[in-house]
Amino acid sequence: MNWLVLSIVASVVLTVVLNLAIRLFPGSAERGARRVDDWAERQAAAREPGQARTQVIVPWKAMLIGSLVLTVGLNLLLWLL
Repeated sequence: MNWLVLSIVASVVLTVVLNLAIRLFPGSAERGARRVDDWAERQAAAREPGQARTQVIVPWKAMLIGSLVLTVGLNLLLWLL
């Protein structure tokens, strides 16, 4: 059971720390997004014409909830075994 609590606490703490880092350094989220956009544009430019382009959109709230659910589920499974 200690692993379950530790995993949930670590997940929440990491989320809070990352959100605080964004708040403490105004503009860092925009700079990071711009860097990712620039990288994606360079990758697209390097792609051969006619190659299929894949766009992946992941909602962050669903990822957070999914992470917590999977953490709890995996730890419960390990605890039962």
